[in-house]
Amino acid sequence: MTSGPPDLACTASAELVASLRRQFGARVVETHVSWVLLDGRFAWKIKKPVKLPFLDFGDLATRARLCFEELRLNRRLAPAVYVDVVPIHGTPAAPRLHGDGPAIEYALRMHEFPPGALLSEQLAAGSLQPEHLDRLAQRLAAFHAAAEVAGPDAPWATPEVVAGDSLRALEGLVSHGAAAADCNALRTWLQAQAARLRPTWQARRRAGRVRECHGDLHLANAVLLEGEVTAFDCLEFDPALRWIDVFSDVAFLVMDLMAHGRGDLAFRFLNGYLDDSGDHAGLPVLRWYLVYRALVRALVARIRSGQGGEAGGPDHLALALRLAGEGDARLLVTHGVSGSGKSWVAQRLLQQAQAIRLRSDVERKRLHGLRALDASALVVPRGIYGQAATRRTYARLREVAALALAAGERVIVDAAFLRRSERDDFRRLAHECGVPFTLLHCRAPVALLRERVHLRGERGGDPSEADLAVLDKQLAGAEPLAAEEEGEGTAITVDTGAPVDIEALAARWLAAR
Repeated sequence: MTSGPPDLACTASAELVASLRRQFGARVVETHVSWVLLDGRFAWKIKKPVKLPFLDFGDLATRARLCFEELRLNRRLAPAVYVDVVPIHGTPAAPRLHGDGPAIEYALRMHEFPPGALLSEQLAAGSLQPEHLDRLAQRLAAFHAAAEVAGPDAPWATPEVVAGDSLRALEGLVSHGAAAADCNALRTWLQAQAARLRPTWQARRRAGRVRECHGDLHLANAVLLEGEVTAFDCLEFDPALRWIDVFSDVAFLVMDLMAHGRGDLAFRFLNGYLDDSGDHAGLPVLRWYLVYRALVRALVARIRSGQGGEAGGPDHLALALRLAGEGDARLLVTHGVSGSGKSWVAQRLLQQAQAIRLRSDVERKRLHGLRALDASALVVPRGIYGQAATRRTYARLREVAALALAAGERVIVDAAFLRRSERDDFRRLAHECGVPFTLLHCRAPVALLRERVHLRGERGGDPSEADLAVLDKQLAGAEPLAAEEEGEGTAITVDTGAPVDIEALAARWLAAR
């Protein structure tokens, strides 16, 4: 066991852990608030009897209560990981897990993870796959949907609380030697944003978006087990840190991926969450929570290092400053019939360009109360591809695109845009928002279009339900790009029948002015 501070190393709890280590033949991982004994099968977590500014584990009754609370909270997301709470009897020198008499301590028992299974370890090893984050996004969206909602009179995540949390983290950085100029710039940004976002935070509370969340969702608190990504180690010691806007939960993992140089995976995860949850109304607060999470991690790193920087880890303060910049809002809309590769390109482009993607197939179904992969014919016998449904879909795409652009995000609208009026409407939106507009025309030989649509229908697992009949109707009725649309310097044509250079495509889009 690594040695802790001298005053703790001499306590009965430290003696207890040393005794259990010998009994179990275990190795011990120590943090500033707990010991975890790893015996090859189970992980036994014992809370330290410490009092810190942000938590108080000073008495046994509190530690026992929080062990059971930690078990309850984490079984929501990781029921297969968390086993039980075990009372420890005997003495620190001769502890027993089973026996009579009063408990001298409590241990939270979990199944031990295989080496290298944490997402932080997977990322470092280069083995974290986008599909892992897709699945985590789906699970997190479902978790948030089922989580208990804060009541209207609850004290959690009020505008005052949200603003205060960020400003306190910033002042903590000031006291730990962060550069004054950086902190002053961030303080100015936080104060301006807090005033601007106050109505949005209030609306989020009224809409039920403040819930009992995870609270500490970073890469080291998620694990890959048997092909599934599971979040664990929810915050149990302070309700205020987990009764938060669901977007604060999402932002933590997005920020952590960005801090580790994987903005592509960050936006893959974010878009997966948005597709599944439909909570695009959270986009105006996303940047705030990204900055907040970066500030907290910067502060934690400085406290742990005891130095003037974040040696050996990501520079979270630099990330916070970058996120607090003005952003690079811009709008790209796709154009092309079914099977032309629009969604294939858009999926890769959103990762390369770190953009928000709005997919018409997903939003069309959402408007009919369907999930992305639901079969619409079973619920909507008349179909969801009529003219009225299409108008509603494009109106929804426009509404959400405007919201995302106002939040400073790059936006990709993945839809057919086969009518000139639809394309012109989104060109006007870009003009109204004062952002560059790009039209991405995807094309492929008709034989390849038909092959792709047929294979997609046979395979399943895609939100699009367009079949060959829909493709034929599109080919017959599509309004081709007018000469002025292609000649305005805002159109990019991609032949998806050949390899597509996504990196070059992203560079061209991001260079548009």
